[in-house]
Amino acid sequence: MKVILKQDIRALGKRGEIKEVSDGYARNFLLPKGLVTEATAANLKILAAQKESASRREETECAEAQELAKTLKGLSITFKVKTGEGGRLFGSITAKDIVDQLKKEHHLELDKRKLEIDDSIKNIGDYPVKVHLYKGISVEITVRVCAE
Repeated sequence: MKVILKQDIRALGKRGEIKEVSDGYARNFLLPKGLVTEATAANLKILAAQKESASRREETECAEAQELAKTLKGLSITFKVKTGEGGRLFGSITAKDIVDQLKKEHHLELDKRKLEIDDSIKNIGDYPVKVHLYKGISVEITVRVCAE
């Protein structure tokens, strides 16, 4: 019996694949648990439409990420903070602070989980911060920390 997988099944395959399984396995285990649907003509059309929709959505997300990468490339944001002896900050600058500053200075919305900060920012200076926008699309911005 041909079936369409509704979710990943370790021994069988990944979601959206069409597999040939024995009739008993399908009728007694897979279908009652809702793990698969029968591969009828109507279900195959629905699957094709879902795959097409997912690929279009992925293309638009990729295009948006490339546009945002062009905007962010070479971008620099500045923090003016109070410092103690030797240029050390009281506290540190976090990913949330960087995202808030990007929104304030450049009106750009980013998720703080997309930022990759190598070392914690606790001193005055320039720091490179990598921004992961999409699969294979990342850009580096500069965070400049100055004394008030």
